[in-house]
Amino acid sequence: MEYIYASLLLHSAKREISEDNLKRILSAAGLEVDDVRVKMVVAALKEVNIDDVLKTAAVTPMAVAPATAPAAQPQPVSESKAAEEKKEEEKKEVSEQELAEGLSSLFG
Repeated sequence: MEYIYASLLLHSAKREISEDNLKRILSAAGLEVDDVRVKMVVAALKEVNIDDVLKTAAVTPMAVAPATAPAAQPQPVSESKAAEEKKEEEKKEVSEQELAEGLSSLFG
């Protein structure tokens, strides 16, 4: 990312984006310069019109989440709904007991 920032700085200063200029900026910032990355960035940016890219980036809306999104509040369970769920659980227990009694009568 630093290589791109340095390239943008050179472009903003109306200086040529060359290997030497890029190395100087990165060195001045106290970064260790990777010659291979410098060559790759310079080669890639030769085919790019940076002004057009910056104009497009400035016009393109970015989807940004609100800083304070409301948290989802848990919905309270109504008493009648809770009672229905409890009745269903009791019905299941009863039917399981009846099932066990029926099986025991078959085998013994």
